[in-house]
Amino acid sequence: MSERNAPKDPTAKGSSFYLFKNKEVVASPTEDGKGMQPIYLSDRRVCTFANLVGNIQDEAMLDMLVNADTFLDMVAGIGVSIESDDLENEINFAFQMYGKKDPYVSGTTINISCIPDGMEHIVWFDDVQWTGDDDVVGQARFEFVKPEIYASVNVRLYLRQGYEAPPIEEENEIDFESEDYKKIIEKSLVSTGNNNRLKRVIEKAKSGQDVTVAFIGGSITQGAGAVPINTKAYAYQTYEHFKNEFGTGDNIHFIKGGVGGTPSELGMIRFERDILREGTVNPDLVVIEFAVNDEDDETKGRCYECLIRKALSLSKDTAVLLIYAVFADDWNLQERLSPCGFRYQLPMASVRDAVVEQFYKKLGKGRVVSKNQFFYDRFHPTNAGHKIMADTIMNLIRAVDAMELDEEFDWEKVEPVFGIDFTNVRLLDKKTNFDKCDIVSVGDFTEEDKELQLVEFDDEFAATPVFPYNWHHVKGNAPFVMKLTCKALLLISKDSGSAEFGKADIYVDGEKVLEFDPRQVGWTHCHASILFTEEETKEHTIEIKMASGDEDKLFTILGFGYVE
Repeated sequence: MSERNAPKDPTAKGSSFYLFKNKEVVASPTEDGKGMQPIYLSDRRVCTFANLVGNIQDEAMLDMLVNADTFLDMVAGIGVSIESDDLENEINFAFQMYGKKDPYVSGTTINISCIPDGMEHIVWFDDVQWTGDDDVVGQARFEFVKPEIYASVNVRLYLRQGYEAPPIEEENEIDFESEDYKKIIEKSLVSTGNNNRLKRVIEKAKSGQDVTVAFIGGSITQGAGAVPINTKAYAYQTYEHFKNEFGTGDNIHFIKGGVGGTPSELGMIRFERDILREGTVNPDLVVIEFAVNDEDDETKGRCYECLIRKALSLSKDTAVLLIYAVFADDWNLQERLSPCGFRYQLPMASVRDAVVEQFYKKLGKGRVVSKNQFFYDRFHPTNAGHKIMADTIMNLIRAVDAMELDEEFDWEKVEPVFGIDFTNVRLLDKKTNFDKCDIVSVGDFTEEDKELQLVEFDDEFAATPVFPYNWHHVKGNAPFVMKLTCKALLLISKDSGSAEFGKADIYVDGEKVLEFDPRQVGWTHCHASILFTEEETKEHTIEIKMASGDEDKLFTILGFGYVE
């Protein structure tokens, strides 16, 4: 006669804090037909979650979370609970340490399989077989049996004896209809600028004419942090509000061209492809969001100004609106970039101006939304954060709608703030403007890279590879050689965290101008680098070959940006 074994005495849990609390995730499709939602914890992102969600204020404790050794000295275990309407399929939670030898392979990954019924599952780290090559806390992943499953997740860290976490600060549900909320949205209005163009776009929409609203920016414009990314992103929410408020039915159209981790230096190159769709789209309103990406702009403002001028030059009717997003450390580049908005008399809205001051007020004494409620991670907004961004834009549009029409403003007569040398930059790759160059030899750059940065354009849930018409090097040292007549040139190359990628040397007219290391950033995305700018247009010879010792490593030329 058999009987159930009596359960062991429970392990004392000790003090704990949340990394994620009631966090919404969704299964994005993977190549094997399943779904996954990664949440990156490297580069001190884990500290941001611990601070915003777990209320950890002690800098020493935050520092201990970064490296694997000190993390394990302080943290005893990890618990995860998942809730989803799909109770038939388990969801796997993976907690990954990045390795020293190979970041994505050689570290330890802890897997916890959960029925998504809200029950917490705990793994104690003393019971884990560690690889011995763990370097830093890397990422958390939620792995699903199929795509487009939604879940709410909690992940918390249990501390060892001697470490105490503070109590979690209480939060009220955000009251989006309250007077206090309306006040913070009103604070976001930086300037209505010259309202002529935007006001005429609004009237065009009201009259039933077709109006296209386009958005260009980084990962926030792409929709990062929004669940689902396609319909909860601030761009789509703004489009929906504009359509419902000013449209007459189906006359409002939507274009979204956000690419994560990229500044206006790349945005100005891909503008014709991602916004104008190679001349098939003529947007009436262009919203530009690069205030938290443009620290990576080599020109520190010229590329942003050139992107603005590109949009303004589409027609005398095209309106341009600037939005300034914000990071969880209250930082953005508003002071650097807003002089362009003022100089060109553009309407501007600031998310930083709306939310940061009230973050530091007490609940019931002026705080409407907490940082935890606004930020999905240290960089990106939650659904609520994206809604607040959309509301700041709509607040600006409504303010313009209520004004008298301004006289037209001749932006072409103003003195540039930073410079205009890239205003006419264009993309060149195997498909676009390929006839403008003379490929002398592709050398050993004979393949096409298929493992590219993926982006959800417009209202699509599925992601599309960016820059698929590329030149990919696998092995050998025969150089890629191209002749091109231009006065400025940028290289678009692929960043990667893979140890299989190596450095390349770039020469212009026989002189080495750049050694590019695609592993500096540490993840797969697109990178623009200025090779030269000159006063006069002339023919140049560009040569790209693998750096010494990296001849048998990978490198991808995604394309170029050139100015004739």
